[in-house]
Amino acid sequence: MTTPFDDLPEPTRKPGPFAGLRASFLTGIVVIAPVSLTIWLIWSLMGWVDSVVLPLIPSNLRPEHYIGINLRGIGVIIFLIFTILVGWIAKGLIGKSLIRFAESLVNRMPVVRSIYSGVKQIAETVFAQSERSFEKACLIQYPRKDIWAIGFISTAAKGEVNAKAQTGSDLLSVFVPTTPNPTSGFLLFFPREDVIELDMSVEDAAKLVISAGLVYPGQVDPEDPRLKRG
Repeated sequence: MTTPFDDLPEPTRKPGPFAGLRASFLTGIVVIAPVSLTIWLIWSLMGWVDSVVLPLIPSNLRPEHYIGINLRGIGVIIFLIFTILVGWIAKGLIGKSLIRFAESLVNRMPVVRSIYSGVKQIAETVFAQSERSFEKACLIQYPRKDIWAIGFISTAAKGEVNAKAQTGSDLLSVFVPTTPNPTSGFLLFFPREDVIELDMSVEDAAKLVISAGLVYPGQVDPEDPRLKRG
């Protein structure tokens, strides 16, 4: 059973007097939180490095001995200078000889050898390989046929991977990134004939992935007012 009042529109709820303050407060949190967290992390990291490095420095050589103030970040600067100096020496002939001699001693210690080799491999993977970059952007069919994905060709597959794969041609190592974070993804191996190289640069392809397909390289916006002049 219905009444004549059932068809009346519901009254519009008016925002309370504190609705605007609440919206401004939430907006402020969104702006302040990332900045504050970043500053706090950097500040904490600097303090941790100082706590590790400064105890190794004689007290009469520390800056606070002369200025009377414990400046945070001095340990970071000392660590950076020391690391650069070690790297500069390691690239020379004498440095390489010392490294080979030290590694020969480490290789004679069973437990230390395993720890050192693991840490060295991780360091070389994270830092030494950072200078390498992807060769080309490409199109591959993934995760099944007729579904296309953007990938980045890293290099031709080598060694056991290329030898034991049951394909009629060589394999290419292709990194398939995820959206919107292209630093994570999948390492896949494709036959060379199944990889379509793109003319766009790796940077443009990365922008396409990050934007979830909204930003295409060389795309012209027909609504751009600059194109309607003249």
